[in-house]
Amino acid sequence: MDLIDQLQALASRAQQASDSLTNEEATKMALIAPFIQSLGYDIFNPVEVKPEFSADLPGIKQGERVDYAILEDGHPKILVEAKPYTSDLRTAEMGQLSRYFQATKARIGILTNGRLFQFFSDLDDRNLMDQKPFAEIDLFDLRSAPIEQIKQMSKTMFDIDNLLSTAERLKYLVRVPCSGVNPLASAPA
Repeated sequence: MDLIDQLQALASRAQQASDSLTNEEATKMALIAPFIQSLGYDIFNPVEVKPEFSADLPGIKQGERVDYAILEDGHPKILVEAKPYTSDLRTAEMGQLSRYFQATKARIGILTNGRLFQFFSDLDDRNLMDQKPFAEIDLFDLRSAPIEQIKQMSKTMFDIDNLLSTAERLKYLVRVPCSGVNPLASAPA
């Protein structure tokens, strides 16, 4: 099953289960973990996908936990911060994910409520999360999603240099509007 097919299945689940997605844990189980799995990562293997990954900033903030860290050689390469399904990500506090960038060496972060997935990097300043996402996926508007570019985050295609180059193109050639519409959805990878 291709990524677009898996995302369409997740969109259908989100529509059917929206009334039951009343908290962050339900959202993580029903939509976010399956999204990570759709990228080819084994969500049941804590060596590959670590839930509640420690991301403390010594002397500043203790007890910080990333909802999911996708690991490579024991180090996080993608951070995933989950919010409840009913959260409006456009007004949500991004401070947690931003702090996780400072506490880890991950270069990619995802902020999500299970329906909207916002993809961030640290293109402006290394280890400081950019203020705006370089891409978005709204499960209810997959026609506008940069699917080919998001595939670069998959386990089989992950190459940080190529991914950051793509992120830079997406971010600087045409700014991703926070309307859920991505004008680069058909841009070549």
